[in-house]
Amino acid sequence: MTRVAIIDYGVGNLRSVEKAFAAVGTKAIISHDERTLGAAERLVLPGVGAFGACMKELRARGFDELLRERVANETPLLGICVGMQMLFDESEEFGETPGLGLLRGRVRRFGKHLPVPHVGWNQISARDRSHPLLREVENGAFFYFVHSYYCAAEDQRDVLGLTDYGASYASVVARGNVCGVQFHPEKSQADGLQLLRNFAESDCAV
Repeated sequence: MTRVAIIDYGVGNLRSVEKAFAAVGTKAIISHDERTLGAAERLVLPGVGAFGACMKELRARGFDELLRERVANETPLLGICVGMQMLFDESEEFGETPGLGLLRGRVRRFGKHLPVPHVGWNQISARDRSHPLLREVENGAFFYFVHSYYCAAEDQRDVLGLTDYGASYASVVARGNVCGVQFHPEKSQADGLQLLRNFAESDCAV
């Protein structure tokens, strides 16, 4: 059985994520095959660009329903960057676009007083160091970000980590077997690789 499947829906920097998992000793495959995605032990949802375009491509392939079914069956899921944003109810980017609705909340644009996109290294302030996704990741560790919108979680219990950019926002989220990171772990050196190792090796569900 495939350990980790990276969902190929025509969007995202898939090869770099695949190589990052390989660097921590986990064989991850990139797949657009519904049978493969339906059988994998863990799923990764990458995403770059606009929320609406990503959701359109995901829905066109029927992967939105596949993800909801796999999550309901307790399959661990990790959303990366826009992939994390799609876990939420909706986004205000270019009008209102529904998301997957796996986490409650809305994706909002940074304030007009802030330069966007927010690009570069920034710190994570961990709110729950006990969660398996953050095992051996130091509080205050730096990760690499590229985004103009952030997730405003409705339930603060879903927020594992915060980052400051004008104000604090959710940069690591989790509820049960659903996890998300706003940054790019595959571009975040040792701490990013540790987070991917944690996702591959632990249940990531508390």
